[in-house]
Amino acid sequence: MWYTGVRRVFRRDAGCHVFAGSRRQFLQSVPALALLKLRQTAPELILHHATVHTVDPGQPGAEAVAIAGGRLLAVGGNDDVLPLATAGTKKIDLSGKTVVPGFIDAHAHPVYAGIRHLRWVDCDLRSIGAIQEAIRGRAAKTPPGEWVVGFKYDDTKTSDRRKLTLSDLDRAAANHPVFIQHRGGHTAYVNSAALRAADVNERTPDPPGGRFERADGKLTGGLAETATDPFWKKIPMNYTRDDYRAGAKLISEMMTRAGVTSVHDAEGDPDALRAYQDARDAGELRFRVYCFIVHAHLERMIAAGVRTGLGDEWVKVGGVKLVCDGSISERTARLSAPYVGRPNDFGILVTDEKTLYEQARQAHFADWQIGTHANGDVAIDMMLGIYERLAKERPRRDPRFRLEHCTVINDALVKRIRDLGAIPTPFSTYVYYHGEKMREYGADRLNHMFAVRSFLDAGIRVTQNSDYPPGPFEPMMALQSSVTRTDINGNEWGPAQKVSVEEALRVGTIHGAWASYEENLKGSIEAGKLADLVVLGRDPMKVDPSELVNIPVERTMVGGRWVYEA
Repeated sequence: MWYTGVRRVFRRDAGCHVFAGSRRQFLQSVPALALLKLRQTAPELILHHATVHTVDPGQPGAEAVAIAGGRLLAVGGNDDVLPLATAGTKKIDLSGKTVVPGFIDAHAHPVYAGIRHLRWVDCDLRSIGAIQEAIRGRAAKTPPGEWVVGFKYDDTKTSDRRKLTLSDLDRAAANHPVFIQHRGGHTAYVNSAALRAADVNERTPDPPGGRFERADGKLTGGLAETATDPFWKKIPMNYTRDDYRAGAKLISEMMTRAGVTSVHDAEGDPDALRAYQDARDAGELRFRVYCFIVHAHLERMIAAGVRTGLGDEWVKVGGVKLVCDGSISERTARLSAPYVGRPNDFGILVTDEKTLYEQARQAHFADWQIGTHANGDVAIDMMLGIYERLAKERPRRDPRFRLEHCTVINDALVKRIRDLGAIPTPFSTYVYYHGEKMREYGADRLNHMFAVRSFLDAGIRVTQNSDYPPGPFEPMMALQSSVTRTDINGNEWGPAQKVSVEEALRVGTIHGAWASYEENLKGSIEAGKLADLVVLGRDPMKVDPSELVNIPVERTMVGGRWVYEA
């Protein structure tokens, strides 16, 4: 059967493309329309003699792909695709190398991570002494009285196995206010000069949704959740437009080296959105961005007529970002049962239910997608209640409510998520990278955390995400973490949630596209979709699962262009 005006690659029974459905469905399909536009175009590039895992149920495997105009023109066997070549077609023999769709990181903090790499002290070091030395070095180059700011510090990754203290930071830089953000982003550590600058002292009460850490009634320098706010107000954020663009450029280089071709910026703002556009216009942006906007900017966005989906294939406005509770890696997520060894600690609710409802209602009634940071089971329950209420008050055809992180679940929560059609975005590299923190949740609870198996079994389109900087963004680490549920030392955490490599690959690709309404545009290797793909040094379907993290990314393509080649 042939569709009118469509080239051979659209033949229903051809080996290189299959489209099952009516002609009307075909013509409404984004890939189909793209291919109609390309029907007079010869392939610019053909990759052949490859092992292609398409993540397309209609054609799960292939050997070759043809590319034109930044899109996949044909997908199939070598004998189907190679004859499409003309004299101007470049052909690359991949000699059996594995090709997969470009990975989609459905929750990260790219542009601000890029700026931090450029401007802040990287405290991803393995001893407090090394961190002090890095701070001391930066202070020596900073005028007295000006802030020294660091990030990616992790209390469980140092040989000291303790948290930074006021005195640690005073010894490193007594003449500068110092603010060191934990890798998880929800806690921080300051010195005496910083306390004075923020006007925080022993008599300052804990703010709603936050906590000034104390020992024997004395401030330790630790800050949790909203207790960081007085310090953020004092830290100069005098980044220029060029700084933002440079941050977007750098992080896109870093992430595409690992095989990430699209990222959802989970906490963007107008400056971040402009940074991605500037980097794209300068030819410096290597990945695609679905940029969430924090609620503080929503009213301005609505007034300007902006809503979810505005943009193009490179930079697009995402949903609005809300925050319910705390962090998993910093152990402030709001739980229904206390942390192991801390009988009175249930975590922190950062925002009260009434405020969250009002924020979510404003977004929902303005046709925005909503993504809410909700880690603990108490927070997830609260947000599901708000989403369910909104769905009744103003039914929308396809709101795709999101639960950012959605870490600690139970069977009742999974059922409500399924019934609502909501999208969970659990951490994908945490079991592997943050294994040493898992014991604070307990063995039973871990079988209900990062619950990819439970979500898939319920038919829920769960996504892959790093939350970078809190978690590493390497997709191969995410695959191993989800498949083996073991940490870097081989300890197993929550084995009930193991999935297959094939399932993990779908989670990291087409499910991420669904979470941004782009499943017809990317996320699988299908004719008509964007030519976003990754060439791997080994086949993840054939290696020992404990070796997934060691599979090298050899090339990354976005829009038919190699953005990384090893």
